[in-house]
Amino acid sequence: MTLLNKKSDQELVQAYVKGEERALQVLLERYKTKIYTSIYHQVKDQYLAEDIFQETFIKVINTLKAGRYNDEGKFLPWVMRIAHNMVIDHFRKEKRAPNVVNNDGFDIFEILQFSDDSVEMKMVKDQRDVDLKKIIQLLPDDQKEVLIMRLFCDMSFKDIADITEVSINTALGRMRYALSNLRKMIEENNMMFQLG
Repeated sequence: MTLLNKKSDQELVQAYVKGEERALQVLLERYKTKIYTSIYHQVKDQYLAEDIFQETFIKVINTLKAGRYNDEGKFLPWVMRIAHNMVIDHFRKEKRAPNVVNNDGFDIFEILQFSDDSVEMKMVKDQRDVDLKKIIQLLPDDQKEVLIMRLFCDMSFKDIADITEVSINTALGRMRYALSNLRKMIEENNMMFQLG
């Protein structure tokens, strides 16, 4: 397994297609957290996220075994696009729009650093978190989606653009609008914190 760990994504895909089952296991270990987190942040349900994660990898396996994978060395964006489409398919079946962010899931304060010096500061921070989560709920879905992919999945704007099937400029614009809208709503609500 150690030799496989040193291989690139492209080499692992090729090894898997040639029959090396462990190569897919290495790829799965390499990216499962990012892929699962992305799915979970969109569906907000652990069991549903696990189901969609499994369905995603069933589709990945079927596509690879059928020789339909276009080998461009972009394994993670390709799998993320499949996962994203599986989430959309799920919500289409449910006939409702996905709620990309809810009060339990998105915590921008894991990204931003704030100090908790005292009980009072912790109470202020907790209230600030609640207020910000409510405001994030008001963002359009496409802006929330880019925000999650960028902040939580640490994805490049190129990968985000590929997955959401828009141009890089559109992905960048959505992030800019999301941050701009957050700032405006925070100012309108007289909140006592700033986004960097």
